[in-house]
Amino acid sequence: MANKPSLTLKRRFRASPSQVFSAWTDPKKIVRWFGPRDTRQDSVVAEMDLRVGGRYRIGFEGTGGERHEVGGSFREVVPDHRLVFSWAWHSTPERESLVSITLARDGNDGTLLTLEHAQFFNDKARDDHERGWTGTLEKLDHYLAQ
Repeated sequence: MANKPSLTLKRRFRASPSQVFSAWTDPKKIVRWFGPRDTRQDSVVAEMDLRVGGRYRIGFEGTGGERHEVGGSFREVVPDHRLVFSWAWHSTPERESLVSITLARDGNDGTLLTLEHAQFFNDKARDDHERGWTGTLEKLDHYLAQ
């Protein structure tokens, strides 16, 4: 198999691993923060069947009115520690990639999140996702600080 582009982002949060995990896996919570910087936050919708083999779908609208939808299936679910899921945009379902989120306790009241996104179609897809994930993690930080 050819070596495909990937990215790894790390972010510290002032929240417990269980709070961070819940923010990622509870549809009522993820709609409050998910999406890149230009997401109209009131447009986010999410469905999740949180179990290995279960499917998820997240849709949102950009400030320019464009609609985006991503989905896939959960490959690994370890509460408060690890979440692995396939990732494919509705517009390009053949370009499936893989997201791994690992949570580790960081001090008494914090969490170190490591997000690995692998198997990108090309370098441009990786770079676009890096920008999107960076904004998304900033929004998660603001959500957890509330």
